[in-house]
Amino acid sequence: MIRVFLVDDHSVFRAGVRAELAAAGAGAGAGTAIEVVGEAGTVAEAVAGIARTRPDVVLLDVHMPDGGGLGVMRGVLEGASTSAKFLALSVSDAAEDVISLIRAGARGYVTKSISGPELAEAVERVHGGGAYFSPRLAGLVLDAFASGGAGEDPAGGAPTRRELEVLRLLARGYTYKEIGQQLFISVKTVETHASNILRKTQTSNRHQLTRWAADRALD
Repeated sequence: MIRVFLVDDHSVFRAGVRAELAAAGAGAGAGTAIEVVGEAGTVAEAVAGIARTRPDVVLLDVHMPDGGGLGVMRGVLEGASTSAKFLALSVSDAAEDVISLIRAGARGYVTKSISGPELAEAVERVHGGGAYFSPRLAGLVLDAFASGGAGEDPAGGAPTRRELEVLRLLARGYTYKEIGQQLFISVKTVETHASNILRKTQTSNRHQLTRWAADRALD
């Protein structure tokens, strides 16, 4: 069960998202069921509600009258510790909105034109530690990462030297176990580095990551 909190200033839209997630979860089977545990239409309500319900994933609108998605994220992250992951769900596909939310810590960004099953997939992937973007938005994030220095990196920092070592071995087809043996680190540590790399490059699986590395001659 994935526990989701909805943040949007339009109650009708929240009701529609709730219904779509319930239908998608029921169709996918009990193993991927999604439960909406709370919702809010303002930043203050969202911060308080997230602290109270402790969801796994927060679906977050970007623009709201009292501060929007960034205000919610800052309020939550500056307050009590949380393990919630943030997924932006917005009508906006402007590059500055996408990059600002990712730099603040969101694990994905999708537009409100997304279908119910696709949204459920995005929630599940973000909950599992991955990243998810609408196709065109993924290109924006990758371009920003590739063209900027550490200060412009939308994912919060360029890969470290150790992460690049892991990335090169992943690109060459090594398994996590083989990478651990090569670098004299545990499989768990390899998994952590791989997760960080996926986040920083905004790729969502090993195939995309391998292509990302090849495009930049890192393999």
